[in-house]
Amino acid sequence: MTIEGNANQHKKVFIETYGCQMNFSDSEIVGAILRDNNYLITYDLHEADYILINTCSIRDNAEQRIRKRLQEFKGVKKKRPWLKIGILGCMAERLKNQLLEEENIVDMIVGPDAYRMLPKLLEEVEAGKKAINVLLSEEETYEEISPIRLSSNHISAFISIMRGCENFCAYCVVPYTRGKERSRNPDTIIQEASKLFEAGYREITLLGQNVNSYSWEENNIDFTDLMKLVAEISPLLRVRFATSHPKDISDKLLETIAQYDNICKSIHLPVQSGSTRILELMRRKYTREWYMERINAIRKIIPDCSISTDVITGFCTETEEDHQDTLSLFRWVGYDYAFMFKYSERPNTLAAKKYPDDVPEEIKTRRLEEIIALQQELSLESNKRDIGKTFSVLAEGISKKSPHQLYGRNSQNKVVVFDKKDFKQGEYVEVRIVNVTAATLMGEAI
Repeated sequence: MTIEGNANQHKKVFIETYGCQMNFSDSEIVGAILRDNNYLITYDLHEADYILINTCSIRDNAEQRIRKRLQEFKGVKKKRPWLKIGILGCMAERLKNQLLEEENIVDMIVGPDAYRMLPKLLEEVEAGKKAINVLLSEEETYEEISPIRLSSNHISAFISIMRGCENFCAYCVVPYTRGKERSRNPDTIIQEASKLFEAGYREITLLGQNVNSYSWEENNIDFTDLMKLVAEISPLLRVRFATSHPKDISDKLLETIAQYDNICKSIHLPVQSGSTRILELMRRKYTREWYMERINAIRKIIPDCSISTDVITGFCTETEEDHQDTLSLFRWVGYDYAFMFKYSERPNTLAAKKYPDDVPEEIKTRRLEEIIALQQELSLESNKRDIGKTFSVLAEGISKKSPHQLYGRNSQNKVVVFDKKDFKQGEYVEVRIVNVTAATLMGEAI
C-alpha cells in the first residue's frame, strides 16, 4: 500500500517510528516533505527503496531496540543491495558519526530539525555518498507543513505546537537532541486543527516536549490561550495535550480545562520520584509537597479529572526510604495509570557527568516491580469506581478481541469497549460502565 502524490513519483520510502508521540508526529512531517518531492510513502517494507528509522534516545533500551532492528535490516539489504537506510531523530542527533562508523549499513543520519533537507540528502545517498545533517534550529522548523497522517484512524491526530526543552533535568537527553524551546505560530495551529475537523477528525492532541511552556510573544498567547482557541473551533472537537511539566500546571490552565466540555478531563503529570531529595538531584524544580499541592488543585478545580504520571526508579543514590516515598505518593494520588521505568544513564547528561549510577540492577528491577504491582491495584480501584457511571465515548475503531465491539476513550482517556450495533467510528456514544479490568472499561450503549 502506498500514499500517492504526483505522477512523477518512483522511489518508495518506508518509515518506521520509535519513541514518543512527537516522533510519530515528526514522521508524518517527513512523509509530507517526501511526498511533495516526488517520493512514494509505502507501508510495505519489502517494496521500499529507502528505509527511514525515526529514533528515540530517552532510554538505553530504546537505542538497543533500534540497533537490533538495524541488524535485522542487514539481511534485507543483502537480498536488495540497492536499498538505502537512514537514521532520523534523537538517536541520530546524539550519536551522529558514530552510527555511520558502527552500523555499516547506515547511509544517512538526519537530526530532528533537518527534515527539510531530506530530498537533498537522499540525492547525495543516491550518488554513493554518506549523508549527514544534525544541525539544530532556534526557530520552529515545520509550522506551515501539512503532515501526512500515517497509521491514522482518521478520528484522532497529533499536532506539534512547540519543540525543544530547556528544563535540563539531570537524567534527560532531550535538551541536547531537540534543542531550545520554540513555539509555533498559533494561526498555523488553529488552521491545522480546523482542517482536521473539517476532514472528519474529532480529537486532536497538542504536542510538545514541554507542551504547557508554549508561548507566542507576538500576540501574548500562552498555552491556556491556545487551548481556548482550539477548543472553540467546535464543541465536537476533543482536545488533549502532552506532555506537561508540573511547574507549568497553573490554576489558569486548570480553570480553562474545567470551563470547556471538549477539553478532555485528563492530565498527564510526570512526577519521576516521590522523594524531594531525589527530585532535587534530578533538577525537577519542585518538591514532593509542591507537587502534591498541584494535585490538590486539580482535584478541587476539575473533580472528575483523571491523573497519570511517569516515574523513574533506581535513580542515582536512591535509597529504600526514597523508594518508599515514591510508593506512598502513588497511594496518596491514586493515579489512574502510569508509565514506569528503571533509571537508564544517558551519556553527556548532568547525571552521567556528576552522579554515580550506583543502584544495583537487581534492586532497580525489584523496586520497579513493586511500583508496577501497586499501580495495577490503583488502576483497578480507579476503574471500579466508574462502574455504573455513564460516559461520552468517542468510537475509534473495532475492538481487537471482537469484530462485534467498538472501542474508544472517554474524556478521562480511559479505554471503553462496547457492542458495535449500528454505531460508527467517529461518533460519540453514551456508554454506561458495567464491568472493568485494570486497563479497560466495559459498557453498554444507552
